[in-house]
Amino acid sequence: MIDITTKIHDQFSIEFKVGFVTRRKMRHNDFSVYMWIFVPNSLDINPSTYSKADFYRDVKSNVRLITPRFLMRDIVGDAQSPAGRLRTAMERMASDPTRTAIAEYETQIKIFAAIVKSALREEVHHISSEGQRVEDVCQLSENFCRNATTIVEAYRALRPIINTPSISPTVRACFHYGDEFISYTLNQSTYRLLKRLMQDQEHYAEQIELAAGLIRHEEEYRTQMNYRRVQEDDPLENRDLIYSHGVLKKYIESALYLRVPKKRDGVMIEQLYLSIAAGLSMIFATIVSFYFQQRYGNFTWPFFIVLVISYMGKDRIKELARYYFAHRKGSKYFDNKAKISIGERNIGWIKEGVDFLQRSKIPREVMQLREKDRITPAEQFIMDDKVLLYRKWVHIDRAEMAANNVYHTDGINDIIRLNVNNLIHKMDNPYLSLPCLDEENNLRRIDCKKVYFLNIVMQYQFDGKTDYKRFRVSLSRNGIESIKEIQ
Repeated sequence: MIDITTKIHDQFSIEFKVGFVTRRKMRHNDFSVYMWIFVPNSLDINPSTYSKADFYRDVKSNVRLITPRFLMRDIVGDAQSPAGRLRTAMERMASDPTRTAIAEYETQIKIFAAIVKSALREEVHHISSEGQRVEDVCQLSENFCRNATTIVEAYRALRPIINTPSISPTVRACFHYGDEFISYTLNQSTYRLLKRLMQDQEHYAEQIELAAGLIRHEEEYRTQMNYRRVQEDDPLENRDLIYSHGVLKKYIESALYLRVPKKRDGVMIEQLYLSIAAGLSMIFATIVSFYFQQRYGNFTWPFFIVLVISYMGKDRIKELARYYFAHRKGSKYFDNKAKISIGERNIGWIKEGVDFLQRSKIPREVMQLREKDRITPAEQFIMDDKVLLYRKWVHIDRAEMAANNVYHTDGINDIIRLNVNNLIHKMDNPYLSLPCLDEENNLRRIDCKKVYFLNIVMQYQFDGKTDYKRFRVSLSRNGIESIKEIQ
């Protein structure tokens, strides 16, 4: 299956998280995602002002394994639990600190921390979901605090294993990186839980106190370990805290990110098409030359003039043929291809391509979604959007992926970030001032937002099934205002 979620990543970037979840019974899994981007004509985005190179500069894609899923209560347990696997790796490395053992120890720390982060996030999301009864929220919140305490204590209890003369300070530091990341992540998740509980302080007074106590305990621990923490009167320290957490996040999640080196796709086919174009033009020029040579002979003015005209026609035929074949290639092939690798082994590949599209070539289902839920009925008479089609085809070898992972993982996440800076250059001011009268007939002016709507329709296919999603992105000169999924 394919799971798509979207959010505003920052003021000028939209993030699409596309999860490609493989089927266990299928070794070869193929997915396709088509994204039609409808850009208002007034923004002057077209093939002459916005090239493929511009688009690929605006799109950033990170491919990573889906984090192995564990409930918080299952993270600490037997030898096959994340905590048990981490202990085994640490004991093996402490006894024989070879490069292989150190690499495995570091990987297990990263994956353990990533699992904890994912489990904390999912648990808080579940507690905060609509429809939860008061007694359920109370019980779930208490379980969250109890299980979180168990997890951090179990992790920190492993430190003596590597506190030996055989382990270098650099190797021991990896453990503290994981510890600091888990501590920071735990506090952020607990703050989100606390925000939910404070919406009804009357019913959740005990749970609020429990969550607050967990946060205070972690803050004291961070002070004890000299980890950075939020300071009310120290903006430089807070700046460094955000930066260091960003670095730690990249460090921890590096165990899940996959190598995806890109290269151009269809190079051989492109050269073949260009060769055919050159051959067709040469055939035309040669036939014309032979015919008029036989009719007028060599070194005559008519033959000279026809020869010049034939070569002019030859160049035009060559360019027209190149354009035709390039168009055919663009519709059947992709711009880039990248192998997906874990270490040195390939587990699949990704292809991507982008083109401007004529409205007549847009599928009917896509246009029906685009026209749904108009802001004003008059929109139906002004359908002059420019349409970009971004295509992606993903192939995953389930057996290879499983063979290269200690933990079971469902598939991969392709995190696509689309920067809209190039779309806002020709927008009007973000506010327009409109007149109105108050109750006393005094003339007043009100600043109203001036926005443009970017409509995105996504089609995703897997295992013979096709689904669609549509998003309406509100943009202004100041950046992204909102994203709404149109059902």
